[in-house]
Amino acid sequence: MQFNNKAVGRVVRDLRKSRGLSQDVLSGLAGIARTHLTMIENGGKQANFETLWRIAQALNMRPSELVARIERETEQSEET
Repeated sequence: MQFNNKAVGRVVRDLRKSRGLSQDVLSGLAGIARTHLTMIENGGKQANFETLWRIAQALNMRPSELVARIERETEQSEET
């Protein structure tokens, strides 16, 4: 399985939207710049583990759960 920036972005964006959060709010909760979050969601920037950890905490989930969702999304995108 290859690392897929677009899969990371889709998962983060879908989780953010499902929780009714704007990019401004999520980035503030995660302690990252909104532009950084935008680039992650668009697949244009690779998030390091610390950033994924912060995003997971801001979404009130375990980092391992976020990574598992990213893995599932990556596998699904490889199948199509």
